[in-house]
Amino acid sequence: MISKQMSDTLNKHMNLELYSAHLYLAMSSCTNELGLKGASNWFFVQYREEMIHFMKFYSYLTDQGVVISLLASEAVPNQYSSLLDMVQKTLVHEQLITSCINELIEQAVREKDHATQIFLQWFVTEQIEEENNDRDLIAKLKLVGNNGHGILMIDGEMGQRVFVAPIGSPLAV
Repeated sequence: MISKQMSDTLNKHMNLELYSAHLYLAMSSCTNELGLKGASNWFFVQYREEMIHFMKFYSYLTDQGVVISLLASEAVPNQYSSLLDMVQKTLVHEQLITSCINELIEQAVREKDHATQIFLQWFVTEQIEEENNDRDLIAKLKLVGNNGHGILMIDGEMGQRVFVAPIGSPLAV
């Protein structure tokens, strides 16, 4: 059984995952406008992953008998100075998500909510991957600087990213 405090905190975080999806969808649009179709693809895949995260929280909470509250969120930014700027802001955002996941786990431990602890473990591993991917892209983008050929090469690499839904995930199609 999940406590009211835990369900409220998870519901709040679920809404943050939805904000993340909107953030990456906006970044996909911005990179598309810049003609960076590969980066647009990369951010669109990121959007789809965040929707999976949102749905994982949604499903977990509804399975626990919680009535979901969809909260209004603030508008996401849609102007950036460069692809590097976008990826750096992505890393900062993912670090915020990691911090929030860690706080959720700490709360679950305090409440001796073993089911929620187990549920959140997947997100711990996911956040390591998210931050690592962002740091790799930042390093590459810093390496090429403003060199258009280098940016296009990285854009091509970003275009190779494919969405793969975790097995058994909602929205897997």
